[in-house]
Amino acid sequence: MDLGLKGKGAIVTGGGLGIGAGIAKVLAREGCNVAIVDLREDDEVQDVLAEVEGQGVQGLAIQADVSVYSEAEGVVSRVVEEFGRLDIMVCNAGITRDGVIWKMTEKQWDQVMDVNLKGYFNYNQAAARHFKEMKYGKIVNISSINGMRGKFAQANYAASKGGVIALSKSLAKELGRFNVNVNVVAPGMVLTEMMESLAAEFKAGAMAETVLGRFATPHDCANLVAFLCSDSSRHITGEVIKIDGGQYI
Repeated sequence: MDLGLKGKGAIVTGGGLGIGAGIAKVLAREGCNVAIVDLREDDEVQDVLAEVEGQGVQGLAIQADVSVYSEAEGVVSRVVEEFGRLDIMVCNAGITRDGVIWKMTEKQWDQVMDVNLKGYFNYNQAAARHFKEMKYGKIVNISSINGMRGKFAQANYAASKGGVIALSKSLAKELGRFNVNVNVVAPGMVLTEMMESLAAEFKAGAMAETVLGRFATPHDCANLVAFLCSDSSRHITGEVIKIDGGQYI
């Protein structure tokens, strides 16, 4: 299915690893020029960039801390200058700093909120200003099913991801009149580098919840994001779409 994304300009935050890398690659496969925004500047990011450019599109790797408000507008401006346009903003950058509430430190709370929620605000706002003038745009924010249900030892992470959902619904209401779609993808457990560090009992518990008997791959998530970035989904906005193999049920 041709999603009609050829020549579109896209930003993917946290695009150097895991779900973000999968999204960058699939958008490139669909013909988008893709800017990868990542805190890291290492071989893994360069490998993703090479795969993006290997699809015959323009790629760009930008090192930036999404929690720094002053950098977001500059990133958007640079991408518009390099690609000639920006049509798609995918916010995916995220971290975990797990701990039960009676042991969680202020630093653990603040770090997660700064990246997982403020970082989304920073880049959603910068994109919204551009899209509002264009009278067109697609924003897809990556949340989590744990932002919908809570999770033991993840009060900070679940709160940040729940905040992403509320932020996105608010922006959908504000930006709809400008022909801008804002949607949320909420994965369950996904086979990423972050998952590999989890204790075996947590993985087993997640698998037991998953009615399809398998975890998602970054590619699974990326295919859904690409659909939401296309005009095939032009009448979908303010939605939270779970991609969890039935884990939330």
